[in-house]
Amino acid sequence: MRAWIVLAFVSMLTLTASAQPTIPAEPFHDTLRGPTPLYEEAKPPLIAPTENRDVIRSRAYAQQPPTIPHKIDGYQLDRNANRCLACHARSRAEESGAVPIAISHYTDRAGETLGHLSPRRYFCTQCHVPQADIKPLVGNTFTDLADVSLPPAPQPKKK
Repeated sequence: MRAWIVLAFVSMLTLTASAQPTIPAEPFHDTLRGPTPLYEEAKPPLIAPTENRDVIRSRAYAQQPPTIPHKIDGYQLDRNANRCLACHARSRAEESGAVPIAISHYTDRAGETLGHLSPRRYFCTQCHVPQADIKPLVGNTFTDLADVSLPPAPQPKKK
């Protein structure tokens, strides 16, 4: 009986010792975490400053919603208020000098034109985002259709 107790105790010690986490000799490098080991908290990168130039940017792909060319820190944008409408509402855009909200934002799901902003278009930052003033992570060769100029087609010669 005593032998079984000793054997169980030695087995338990062996299992406990092998369950301890071991630190690998070579650090693990994850492409998302960088060289930070898995058992340590990665330091987040600094947030880049928001662009605040009020210049309309070109689009990066077809049908891209326009980006927000100014800071929106502190704007109230919830079901009770939409700070964007103070300048971009069609009734106020002329006096503020802002780009008015597109007509498409006044259409409901059934395609009916409304006399007010459609509820599904009320939360502007679902689609429109402010831009950081940084170098792009990847290159882009997109050319908007309006910027593409085709050479004129040759005219048939008159006889």
